[in-house]
Amino acid sequence: MSFSAARVAEHVAEVEDARGMPAEVSWEMLDKSRFFVLGAALFSGVSAALYPAVVLKTHLQVAAPPQAAASAAAAAILRRDGPRGFYRGFGASLAGTVPARALYMAALEATKSAVGSAALRLGVAEPAASAAASAAGGVSAAVAAQVVWTPVDVVSQRLMVQTAPVAAARYRGGADAFRKILLADGVRGLYRGFGVSVLTYAPSSAAWWASYATAQRLLWRAVGPAHHDSRGAAMGVQGVSAAAAGSAAALVTMPLDTVRTRLQVLDAGAQAPTLAAAACALVREGGWAAYYRGLGPRWVSMSLSSATMVTTYEFLKRLSAKEGSL
Repeated sequence: MSFSAARVAEHVAEVEDARGMPAEVSWEMLDKSRFFVLGAALFSGVSAALYPAVVLKTHLQVAAPPQAAASAAAAAILRRDGPRGFYRGFGASLAGTVPARALYMAALEATKSAVGSAALRLGVAEPAASAAASAAGGVSAAVAAQVVWTPVDVVSQRLMVQTAPVAAARYRGGADAFRKILLADGVRGLYRGFGVSVLTYAPSSAAWWASYATAQRLLWRAVGPAHHDSRGAAMGVQGVSAAAAGSAAALVTMPLDTVRTRLQVLDAGAQAPTLAAAACALVREGGWAAYYRGLGPRWVSMSLSSATMVTTYEFLKRLSAKEGSL
């Protein structure tokens, strides 16, 4: 480690003690191979548990008026397809989870480490440096992940709703959907909604990670340094901070997410409307409330997902730390 890097590390450790937070496992401390292999396994399990809420949210967003309640939509899926209806498109989604999560985690940690260290060297106060590093990491992670997630979303969402009236095309699975979309619309068809996805997730991710870092700091101050080594306290602080950040992000980004979903589930070969046209069509169809179709399932999904993903993510970082780095 260089002299300047050592000085930064010492400064970070001193500030961590002063602000009453346990030291964070940084990117440099991680065994990358273990991090990505364990991460793929852990996040696949979490995705499987939360996938039904995503399916329900998608059905509500693309349904024609009159809008059914979430409970009625869930009952309709069960009657039509049984429990497996809540896992339509899951295979395609899972196939994209590993590379997308790998890109997300790598971009997040590398950017947080670089921006945080640079900010401290410039004399920025630690709380501000931490929030800036988290926000920058969230933006870079969201943009990197959408390179993989947008085609995965297009395929998996087509499969989710193909029994609904909006879907005229029939797909026999993820590979078949991928092939038909590619033949009908080319690569552009797989990246429908990429721009609005970045507009949705980049600022959302920045705000989420910045809010999460700030909430953690406040909660750790309340809990006190005596509980820094408590696994239960750590999971509680991380889970509550993440759930709060996820709830706020769900409310703020819901309108863009609804428009994005509408764009992505258009049948192969259909003329894709512009973002503005899709947004206006929603207002004509159901008023401003149409932007918030599926808010309940999405709010629950993002809150639970945030709490579960972050506690899993922090646990993963501890498991993946190099020997002697903690």
